[in-house]
Amino acid sequence: MNTGVMTIDDALREATRVLAAAGIEGARAEARLLLAHGLGLPREALLRDSRQPLERHAADRFAALIERRARREPIAYLTGRREFWSLGFEVTPATLIPRPESETLVEAALGRSGPREGALRLLDLGTGTGCLLLALLSELPYATGIGVDTSEAALEVARRNADRLGLAGRAAFKGGSWGAGLDERFDLIVSNPPYIAETEAAILPPDVAFYEPEGALFGGPDGLAAYRALAPDLARLLAPEGVAAIELGAGAAEAVTAIFSAAGLIELERRPDLAGITRCSLWRRR
Repeated sequence: MNTGVMTIDDALREATRVLAAAGIEGARAEARLLLAHGLGLPREALLRDSRQPLERHAADRFAALIERRARREPIAYLTGRREFWSLGFEVTPATLIPRPESETLVEAALGRSGPREGALRLLDLGTGTGCLLLALLSELPYATGIGVDTSEAALEVARRNADRLGLAGRAAFKGGSWGAGLDERFDLIVSNPPYIAETEAAILPPDVAFYEPEGALFGGPDGLAAYRALAPDLARLLAPEGVAAIELGAGAAEAVTAIFSAAGLIELERRPDLAGITRCSLWRRR
């Protein structure tokens, strides 16, 4: 990317060309977002000051971001942020990037939470950024919860997110594999487990396959390994009237139902995401 003397408009035009050539959809919008991030300005300011020249250090920083995005590094990792449930979350390469379809779990869990004034206990298994747990806590002012993950780097991100959102006093994060080491009962359990079959790795978009953490993506040869590990923990950790909301891979609903039913769980309902894909199933103890 040319980094000679450029105006903001020139830089955006050139960056859009580079990203479009790399196959990035919405190249202009992404270029504008990255330039605003690099300059520390709101995107609206770029329109207002489009004829202003870019200082050389700013142009170089922007060019570096564009080159990384052209190599398909996710834009959330470049900016370090992703919005989820209208909340801003820090993301790093140690964490899965929160996706809109996972908001289906938050909606489903809230629909089964009962009165929002209740002192509910929440559990998020495979918490990553903490987005599921923290989104729920933002809506349930008297609830407290625990987020569990095997990655200490991800847990540090989740702790920072809790602190930034003013929820650190009600959220604890601990290392562990699913529910191992936990012995209390929870009113709401949520989980977005890894559910991509290892055989599908070759067909994933490069933004996902080359950058997001493998442990948060792949669920063994058939994509169901994490569900098999989760099932006995859910049966053990759910309170008598508790509900678990579990994210599903596309087409996995029937297989997950068989696994969870065999563990003594009863399916309450399934919910589609905005694309109409069955994305969440809700469970209780038998």
